Amino acid sequence: MSGRTLVAGIGNVFLGDDGFGVEAVRALSVHPLPDHVEVADFGVRGVHLAYQLLDGYDTLVLVDATARGGDPGTLYLIEADAGAAGPAPPGGAVLDGHHMTPDAVLALLDTLCAGTGSTPPRRTLVIGCEPASIEEGIGLSGPVAAAVPRAVRMVLELLLPGTDTGTAAPTGTEAVMPSRELRRTP
Repeated sequence: MSGRTLVAGIGNVFLGDDGFGVEAVRALSVHPLPDHVEVADFGVRGVHLAYQLLDGYDTLVLVDATARGGDPGTLYLIEADAGAAGPAPPGGAVLDGHHMTPDAVLALLDTLCAGTGSTPPRRTLVIGCEPASIEEGIGLSGPVAAAVPRAVRMVLELLLPGTDTGTAAPTGTEAVMPSRELRRTP
């Protein structure tokens, strides 16, 4: 991956496994990374993420809990289509900073970019983890906590291609496919 890259952990640490993205970027932040890569915990501050992206990034990697029906702790690598989110609806609830999904952030970003002449990231990837529970409570479930180091390895392999992270590819991971369509790998 070349060009400026932002790795953004998102989620609510007060809702169990929804804090996956926050925990994963915290674990990632101890690794040395190239100068063009920024790692940040945005938590539930989706509006701040959208404004941060106005600074110009080639690639955005979102790390988040992603319920797709797999077993808890399953990791997904999803490539978002450019412009798939579309512009934010005028007057909609998209500016509720505590309830912004990644799609809402990207829609807001498209709207903000149109007004400033900025461009959204060329490529957006999501490293998602299947949650076991997003009920009120602090702390990740066992399967999701066990997925954090595998997610860190996945991000490092994306950022530093050809780097041996000392482990085999994570199991239970989905392949990148366009249009948010995923294919399960063995």
